[in-house]
Amino acid sequence: MTDDYEHYEAVVVGAGPGGAAAAATLARNGIETLVLERGVDAGSKNVSGGLLYAEESSPYTIDELFPGFREEASDREVTDHYIHNISGRNVKTFDLGDLHHHDTEWADSVLRRKMDSWLAREVHEMTRETGGGLLTEVRVNGLLREGAEIVGVTCDELDPIKADVVIAADGVNSELARDAGLMDWEEPEEWFQGVKAVVDMPDGAIEDRFNVDDEEGVAHLFSGDLFQNVRGGGFLYTNDQSLSIGTVFHLDSIADERAEPQQLLDGLLTHPLLADWLGDDYEELEYSAKLVPDSKKVAHPSPYRDRLLLVGDAAGQMQAQGPIIKGMNHAVTAGALAAEAFVDARSRGDTSAAGERYVSKLENEGVMDKLRPTRYRTLGKLGEVGPVASAMNAVADSAVGRAAVSALGDRAESLFNSPFLMGMLPDTRMGYVTVPTVIAEELGDPVEGVNTVEPPELDDRIGDLTYDIDEGNPHIELRDNAFAASGTAVTACPVSAKDFGGGCYRDEYVGTNGTEEHVVSLDTQPCVECGTCAVVADTDWTHPRGGKGVEYEQG
Repeated sequence: MTDDYEHYEAVVVGAGPGGAAAAATLARNGIETLVLERGVDAGSKNVSGGLLYAEESSPYTIDELFPGFREEASDREVTDHYIHNISGRNVKTFDLGDLHHHDTEWADSVLRRKMDSWLAREVHEMTRETGGGLLTEVRVNGLLREGAEIVGVTCDELDPIKADVVIAADGVNSELARDAGLMDWEEPEEWFQGVKAVVDMPDGAIEDRFNVDDEEGVAHLFSGDLFQNVRGGGFLYTNDQSLSIGTVFHLDSIADERAEPQQLLDGLLTHPLLADWLGDDYEELEYSAKLVPDSKKVAHPSPYRDRLLLVGDAAGQMQAQGPIIKGMNHAVTAGALAAEAFVDARSRGDTSAAGERYVSKLENEGVMDKLRPTRYRTLGKLGEVGPVASAMNAVADSAVGRAAVSALGDRAESLFNSPFLMGMLPDTRMGYVTVPTVIAEELGDPVEGVNTVEPPELDDRIGDLTYDIDEGNPHIELRDNAFAASGTAVTACPVSAKDFGGGCYRDEYVGTNGTEEHVVSLDTQPCVECGTCAVVADTDWTHPRGGKGVEYEQG
């Protein structure tokens, strides 16, 4: 009997930037709003690169929704942006200033624990005034239904809760989106995997080593042959007193190449180009990982069902188009638009129309065209067809292609600064590996520095993380432990590796009745909850219960 359940006008699941934007917009319109967050604190479960943009064309920016945000919750304003094309020691650097500043009011580096916890405090005060509030350590595990209709949420720690609208901002591994049939984990090519190290910097080192003023920052991107031919690249962002250094790769490429994420990250950390920036005293504060949706393929064109509205990563709203990497700003916009849609529908006496209004707002405000550019759907995808991709890659690496690069010279920089071209770039080896490598070989110069960085071993990275193990309640279960079904997780999981016995996944040979079987075993205790194994292995995957599992201090 659902009539006896507690009821709120709105329930927001997840207290990241998308959930915070939704809750703030609802509260400002007098909507009774309850926010549920599964971490011990907002941000303790969240990871980003991360740069947070405020776009000039966006109807909502986070500093407009939360006055004081930039002073209190972000790190440095990123004023310079570069991409480094690499082949061995040869490097050719392009200034991405035009691309970076296109449609940009500002862009700040952020760390999620600091940012999200500040947002949560603001949201809690705002929602309390309308009869709601924010609760942490509550895992929303599914949707409450009356018959076939979604009417609320179910939780591990609380009784079911009814709501007139449920806004799911519960991230890339959204259990609500999957429960509603709006997300699946079937295709690795629809996802990226990001792995990041937060690196400590001595006082004044960022200003000295990166030649920036106090409170100003810089972003560096990396592509070429230093990542074992895996499709993707690396990044480095300056925070207040640390660096966020990481790699982002197409998950199908990681799986196909049997690449190990931590080794790909180490390849970047130890490249001589980074020697002067990292110095001789390397101290890694935190290692983390997450899945990233490829919005070109998975941004849901109609992200709602009944009373459920999806925002941010839960709706696949992550824009990754070559060097254009934007996600949190789209989550903020979508969260506010979802809330606005509900407010509009409520004022007209028909809250069931909120989903349709939300879809219209995403379209009318231009959000969907940024996430799923028409030019990519009509032209860019053609470049991903097998024979076409192979032919384009061969031409790029041919004498003809190299001659074209040499003839372009520094004018090639303008191509990298074109939002139009970047929005239709096919997701192939050509763009991520071949062309950057050719540019470095034809136009670049050798880096002379010696990099003395020795990254931590994987067991040390795992050991330095904070966990609250949920004994007796594993959140992942192997449905099929045969290596053929689940063995890809041994190398693709960011806390596992071949011949490493301390991670989540390990493979072994088991003798039975005179035969030897290649199998996979699972230990969820060191899990960083990225969701990689849900895509590449035959598993049942959920989030840990509220407050359990990994807790990020940086994020």
